[in-house]
Amino acid sequence: MSKLTLLLKEKVIKAARVLPEDIEEKLRKAYLSEDKEEARIVLKAILDNISIAGETGLPLCQDTGLFWCLVTYAKGSPYPLSFLTEALNDALLMAADEGYFRKSVVSEPVFDRVNTGTNLPPVINMEETDGALSHIDILLKGFGSENCSALRMLNPTAGKDGVLNAVLDMVREAGGKPCPPMFLGIGIGGTADRAAFLSKKALIRKVRHNDERYNDLEDEILERVNGLKIGAGGLGGANTALEANILYEPTHIAGLPVALSISCWADRKVSLDITEDLWKDA
Repeated sequence: MSKLTLLLKEKVIKAARVLPEDIEEKLRKAYLSEDKEEARIVLKAILDNISIAGETGLPLCQDTGLFWCLVTYAKGSPYPLSFLTEALNDALLMAADEGYFRKSVVSEPVFDRVNTGTNLPPVINMEETDGALSHIDILLKGFGSENCSALRMLNPTAGKDGVLNAVLDMVREAGGKPCPPMFLGIGIGGTADRAAFLSKKALIRKVRHNDERYNDLEDEILERVNGLKIGAGGLGGANTALEANILYEPTHIAGLPVALSISCWADRKVSLDITEDLWKDA
């Protein structure tokens, strides 16, 4: 078994139990800044839940999610892509078992809906990159928020205001169902399916845009979404969303696709560079 498999397993189990420091800090700041008593109660319960999960090793939420994965494969890698995907599947299988993940995946979606009993298969997306360093990102995607995903196919003349209003409409429609305060991933451009993918990828985006117009649009979306006063737990208040990230790509002259993916307050994710030593056996 490779070092990569074991490290991924450990990181996935930890992600189910411990939030990244920056996300926990955003939640703490939301609690300290919140004026509405009902929302403060919700935010305090979230912070207490985070503390209990860290102390006991229990998952942050009973919905440990569907594994959404992005494998960025380096063209110059000395190892085949199949090695990466095999290591990823093995790691997720062990993590779900050893981490006591709820078994939340059915093998067929419409008729029998028989549980696979493993929390697999994951959703795996592939991209290529130059160089020799591959990378894996994983979201533990709970479905309270996933069920609030949405898509709008706007007229090409809709512009910034059209995008802003579309996102506000989609968040307003979601209301308290995604377990706010939420994290917003927004995909713009491409085709309908590509915009949806971009919205998921936006949830794992690590740097801001070179184009300041998109940074400004993110800031405005976050401000306007919080102005909806949906609030923590949907009970009102100032903290509906804690982050709004956009990814965009070229699109057709006749369209302007806008997709929204939402993560709940338990924004659980794994990010790992595949260095040379991780290919070796443990």
